[in-house]
Amino acid sequence: MRAICWHGKGDMRVDTVPDPRIEQPGDAIIRITATAICGSDLHLYDGYVPMMKSGDIMGHEPMGIVEEVGPDVTRLKKGDRVVVPFVIACGSCFFCEKSLFSCCDTTNPDAAALAELQGQAGAGLFGYSHLYGGYPGGQAQYLRVPHADVGPVIVRSDQPDDKVLFLSDILPTGWQAAEQGNIQPGDTVAVWGCGPVGQMAILSAWLLGAGRVIAIDRVAERLEMAGMHGKAEVIDFTSQDVYDQLQTMTKGRGPDVCIDAVGAETHGLGSMDAMLDKAKAAVGLTTDRIHALRQAINCCRKGGTVSVPGVYIGFPDKFPMGAAFGKGLTMRMGQTHAQRFLQPLLDRIDKGEIDPSFVITHRLPLEEGPAAYETFRDKKDGCIKVVLTP
Repeated sequence: MRAICWHGKGDMRVDTVPDPRIEQPGDAIIRITATAICGSDLHLYDGYVPMMKSGDIMGHEPMGIVEEVGPDVTRLKKGDRVVVPFVIACGSCFFCEKSLFSCCDTTNPDAAALAELQGQAGAGLFGYSHLYGGYPGGQAQYLRVPHADVGPVIVRSDQPDDKVLFLSDILPTGWQAAEQGNIQPGDTVAVWGCGPVGQMAILSAWLLGAGRVIAIDRVAERLEMAGMHGKAEVIDFTSQDVYDQLQTMTKGRGPDVCIDAVGAETHGLGSMDAMLDKAKAAVGLTTDRIHALRQAINCCRKGGTVSVPGVYIGFPDKFPMGAAFGKGLTMRMGQTHAQRFLQPLLDRIDKGEIDPSFVITHRLPLEEGPAAYETFRDKKDGCIKVVLTP
């Protein structure tokens, strides 16, 4: 089959690789009909995540048709149309039984390496580094799905791929980000980063009762999308001081909920902390640039909540612990427990409450995937979200 493979920093190629096969009784093989490039993939593309190997198959936002199932699979059958979440979970360990699927204890064969960095290891992930199991990803023609009775959600309606594909990651990730904010009716929610996850967090905040949503970014197309589709007020941090603007907009109190949908590669143009982060990252002294997270903590109201769906990798510098402690903030974060949200969010799509397809700006064949990575990373041609078709 054809698949997009990692061959080093900034080096993606479409290779011919062996077709996946059933390896365990609970496996399924999916023929991919649509797959996407995620902002988290850029951390691999830019070389920030360790333990990648040349030839690793990329991608963790796939959907398609079930072609084959193992003998223990009971929920799926050949011909089912499914969306596959990026988290691989067993469904029966201590954490899965608590619906903490991204904390699954059994699906990461490289758990020891990740535990050495983090204390304990989380679940295996599709198309990510060997810290997370090194599972082949879904930017390919076919995908092996372990624990197939636990992961994929069956799409029984005739909704087009565009409307349901993002159940694989960005929609449940944005939803969890908003849910973690414990939004109360009428709350002011500020979202740093208007990429795809930020856009989903904006939509989710409204559905969970926000009275006001403020979106922060520097890319004109993203801000326009947040205003048009997300009905958010917007702040362009290249021309406005974010802290001052939020103080003015909230009469000096600060947002009730701050969501950092940026993660490890934030820019923070011109600020001293961002320049120091960038310099240290350039020489390998840090993996994370956390200006957006620092700013969210400083801007959040006293007693408020900071929710972090943005991916962080290692040991960032200058974390404002004093501000977080002094203001009594609640901080919630982590990989998305995607399986928990799949059916409820699919129901909302079927009812017409959510249509996440508006984020798609580029639809391309799989063979053009490597060039699309560069376009997406550099935000060229108004690129916000790329969907690939094998």
